[in-house]
Amino acid sequence: MDDAQTPARLTRVTKRYGAITALDGIDVALRPGETLALLGPNGAGKTTAIRTLLGIIKPDDGTATLFGRDPRVAKNRARVGAMLQVSGVPATLTVAEHVRLFSSYYPHPLPLEETLAIAGLRGLAKRLYGELSGGQKQRVAFALAICGDPDALVLDEPTSALDVESRHALWTQIRRYVARGRSVLLTTHDLAEADALADRIAVLFGGRVIAEGTAAQIKERAGGATVRCTSGLDDERLRAVRGVDSVVRANGIIRIATRVPDAVVRALYVNDPTFTLLDVAQTPLEEAFLVLTRTTASEEVPA
Repeated sequence: MDDAQTPARLTRVTKRYGAITALDGIDVALRPGETLALLGPNGAGKTTAIRTLLGIIKPDDGTATLFGRDPRVAKNRARVGAMLQVSGVPATLTVAEHVRLFSSYYPHPLPLEETLAIAGLRGLAKRLYGELSGGQKQRVAFALAICGDPDALVLDEPTSALDVESRHALWTQIRRYVARGRSVLLTTHDLAEADALADRIAVLFGGRVIAEGTAAQIKERAGGATVRCTSGLDDERLRAVRGVDSVVRANGIIRIATRVPDAVVRALYVNDPTFTLLDVAQTPLEEAFLVLTRTTASEEVPA
């Protein structure tokens, strides 16, 4: 893909802080018209990756680009709106004053009322920022990210202080934004949020990308699915079915863990006339995430 069409890209980027390697030669690209979620435990490198992409810090090795250009140049960064954890927003300005100020940095900003409506801030335009609740301040941060009508958004934990209703309202606005052909880079500790919003997920651990793909691909890699059924076959014969990883039987119900649920179900229908399928449940993203990070951590422990 032409780098000029790629909203954000890290290419073989390494960033060190003394003896600590925060990013270890990672390659990450945000594609046009998608939502990419960066997941990882604390210290995995997510914040460093975002700060490098935005030109806030310079990589020790490798390159960071926004639409194929140096992110440290203000006019290049102006195509990207950012919602970061530490904002330093003055408490003595009103919501409207903040939005107007940030809008002035962009060549073609959204109208004030449209920005306030998208961010769920109608009725709060004259309220001082210092008088807002935590959730309201989070919505102001989102308003400041979108007010310039950017081609891409970088959202760092965007719903961390929001209640359930506000969180789902923000999800709706993010989906609408992407539906207009824009792109979103999202970091979150809310695995349900990543599952609901992301077209693609990159899992970071120890400054490296250890898994990348759709949510379904991440789940499949980490454990596939559970087939819940009844069967006349004993556990030994069930385990012998190709694709079966484990078998647990309780109260007459059998739970089969597998990475290839469709193939296992077909095999059981062919080999067991008493087989009854109850349901197939994919491994939750949270469980898949834990499997991937724990497996990587155990592999890195010296023997």
